[in-house]
Amino acid sequence: MGGTEQNYVNEAFDTNWIAPLGPNVNAFEQAIKDELENAVHVAALSSGTAAIHLGLELLGVGKGDDVICQSFTFSASANPIAYLGAAPIFIDSERDTWNMSPELLRKAIESGIKEGKKPKAIIAVHLYGMPYKVAEIRAVADEFEIPILEDSAEALGSSYNNIACGTFGDIGVLSFNGNKIITTSGGGALVSKNKSYAERAVFLATQARDDAPHYQHSNIGYNYRMSNVLAGIGRGQMEVLKDRVSARRANHQYYLETLNQFEEIEFLSEPKGYFSNRWLSCILTPSFEKREKLRLALLEENVESRPLWKPLHLQPIFKTSKQFVDGTSASLFDRGLCLPSGSNLTNEELERVVATIKNVLS
Repeated sequence: MGGTEQNYVNEAFDTNWIAPLGPNVNAFEQAIKDELENAVHVAALSSGTAAIHLGLELLGVGKGDDVICQSFTFSASANPIAYLGAAPIFIDSERDTWNMSPELLRKAIESGIKEGKKPKAIIAVHLYGMPYKVAEIRAVADEFEIPILEDSAEALGSSYNNIACGTFGDIGVLSFNGNKIITTSGGGALVSKNKSYAERAVFLATQARDDAPHYQHSNIGYNYRMSNVLAGIGRGQMEVLKDRVSARRANHQYYLETLNQFEEIEFLSEPKGYFSNRWLSCILTPSFEKREKLRLALLEENVESRPLWKPLHLQPIFKTSKQFVDGTSASLFDRGLCLPSGSNLTNEELERVVATIKNVLS
């Protein structure tokens, strides 16, 4: 916490405004708009997953549709596809950013069209805060007239050519879960330059109640709106977003400078024009065995690290889903490790992590 969050939470209690609407919600949405710029509209919701769910519904995804989704990501990127009765088609990564391969994306779309079923939407993810290949993915999407849902859950504070992540898709998604760059404890947001999308999201997120003096519903709605209390936390967190990004990037720079001497360690660099918030600092090792040796050595020192995301096309729940893969994300999963990356890590803690890794590699 940055320190001012409590003031906004107290304001919600002092005014007895606890419900999932109110001044903090409005102000939090405005703070997000001010941060992202690019004439976006924002709907604060209960989670990033809820935002993906509503986003897909707004894009017209329904039962029996196909939705293209990046495979190398957390399951929340794809689960809402199943909520709507649609089917995911998983796309492997490219090596430059670890995100969706534009070449495999094109291959998947052309395959679907050949079979008489053009995908309804594309879910592209900025993984670990690194922007995906925005221009290339957009070019393919526009060529085939397929909308993009931009999963920017891990990328608040990241940018591509000085334009904020979260503003490139037809609909963007943010997350404020407890592990993100800033947090509202639990929460998310739907972002779009299309005002009607944001307004429709708010309507659906508040149980889709019609404009009537009684409770009347012509649409299925959801209880997805963010509360005024949590939005108060968000207002305070937005005030320290730049500090949090600076801290995460400093963590990454420390790891880079202290471990770059080892040929066995690879880092993901920022291509020209890319700015990552470095939500998590990740390394690649030569093999699964080396990755596990490092992970277990850190665990012995009571230091938590984790493998990179297990690709969704390898997950049991999605084993029968269509996939267009070339082994890239599977290799990243086998060899990759997420190092401690919290914004409040001390120099002593960072030194302890690096000392343990050096001891293994030496």
